[in-house]
Amino acid sequence: MENKISVVINTYNASQYLRQVLEAVGQFDEVVVCDMESTDDTVSIAREYGCRCVTFPRGRHTIVEPARNFAVSQARYDWVLVVDADEIVTPQLRHYLYGRIDQADCPAGLMIPRRNKFLGAFTEKNGSDHQLRFFRRQGLFWPEEIHSTPHVDGPVEKIAVNQGNIQFIHLADESMAENFEKYNRYTTYELQKRQGQHYGTMALVGRPLWRFFRSYVLKGGLLRGRRGLLHAMMTGAYQFMLVAKMMERDMRQAEDVTPDN
Repeated sequence: MENKISVVINTYNASQYLRQVLEAVGQFDEVVVCDMESTDDTVSIAREYGCRCVTFPRGRHTIVEPARNFAVSQARYDWVLVVDADEIVTPQLRHYLYGRIDQADCPAGLMIPRRNKFLGAFTEKNGSDHQLRFFRRQGLFWPEEIHSTPHVDGPVEKIAVNQGNIQFIHLADESMAENFEKYNRYTTYELQKRQGQHYGTMALVGRPLWRFFRSYVLKGGLLRGRRGLLHAMMTGAYQFMLVAKMMERDMRQAEDVTPDN
């Protein structure tokens, strides 16, 4: 089996960080940019860096997941690394991936740590936000729902967070206003994934409190001052918005089927 790696990047109006992203993946065997009909100079930048560009019709899509399967199918090589257009692949991660696929016990998929920013600073020293982004192309299926995880044909291994700089660096750094807008949009999409799920009053309180506690106490947010407090509050706010929307949906559906008195 040839040990070459295709990098696949999904884009839509992604020029802000794209040059940095492409600089970081230039030593892989190929880079495929799957663009959803950008209106900025995303495609011209990709071509400038010698990427192979393919197009997925945007249509009414406002999330990337519907384009994932098509993008991966365009890769020439068996091993695929999916990189978002605002993520840096560190040299350590690249070396690790090539070394791992040379080993006989390499799994079919690897979950890669990602280090994220919040209000101008990284939220942790080493990324703990694991993403399943490296895998064998054969047998892969990526559900079209937001925040979905790809289904890989075989075992999956999680890269430990204490292995130096073997991680993605997430460059995106949204303001508070952008975070609220994103959370509102993402929680609406998550309703599609949770059609059969129902949460009650306890979840409306318990889920936000648990996420706040995990971020602020267990993950050390309290050591990062106001930034850590705000980040923990936002993780809880996301859960509150999601559960509130699910309860609203259930109440409206119940009212629609309740017979008139």
